[in-house]
Amino acid sequence: MTQLPTLKDEAWRYADLNAVEALGVDALDQWKEVSVAAGETKRHCMVVGGQTPELHRIRLDVAEGGRAELFVVVTGDDYCRVEVETTLATGAHFELGGVTIGGGDAVREIVTRTDHAQPDGTSNQVVRSVHWNQATGNFLGAIHVHRDAQRTDAAQDFKALVLEKGATANAKPELEIFADDVKCAHGAAIGQMDEMARYYMASRGLAPDMAKRLLIRAFIADSLAALDDESEAERLLEAALDRLGERV
Repeated sequence: MTQLPTLKDEAWRYADLNAVEALGVDALDQWKEVSVAAGETKRHCMVVGGQTPELHRIRLDVAEGGRAELFVVVTGDDYCRVEVETTLATGAHFELGGVTIGGGDAVREIVTRTDHAQPDGTSNQVVRSVHWNQATGNFLGAIHVHRDAQRTDAAQDFKALVLEKGATANAKPELEIFADDVKCAHGAAIGQMDEMARYYMASRGLAPDMAKRLLIRAFIADSLAALDDESEAERLLEAALDRLGERV
């Protein structure tokens, strides 16, 4: 029987558990199941988050040689969590590009578990976080490489911009590797705006607010670099930048 998570649950340690409780136990059982057939490519782009708590849980089963791509912007004024569990067969690939962005006091998070179950699988996850006021941006990413999953190539890259004191970002990368012929890497960095870069742009005639917006745009764009649909990439970028509003 499904139970509400607690802070002792590693995958929920940074979540807004009051919001999760408001969503109720039934929400935890609502998974979207997606199967990618052998050799098939499936891509999904989405912008999520609103005025009330949201929980989006996705399970991806990617067959041999298949490719699953998910690009998501997590925004809104209340708690929002996107959780993705992926199982990769031989030669399958998972691509994630994610953004969490906003102010207020909301928690916005992306949580992934990627199971490399068979040989020659690849995965790449790039997440960017921009927050201000008392907001929190989280990325928890677990990569599990099974004993038979030789020649796995998996990567995670998380970076966060904290625009003012009071905002926070949390990262919890996790690698569990049982195969011996693998290439796995993860990186996480949390910092503030590069004031020297902004000063340089301002000295070349750009207004301070425009310079800041351009720097944030470039920062966020990293997470969408693998999206080869220009119009969709622009839509997601603008959805993220719209959250800046009066902040920039």
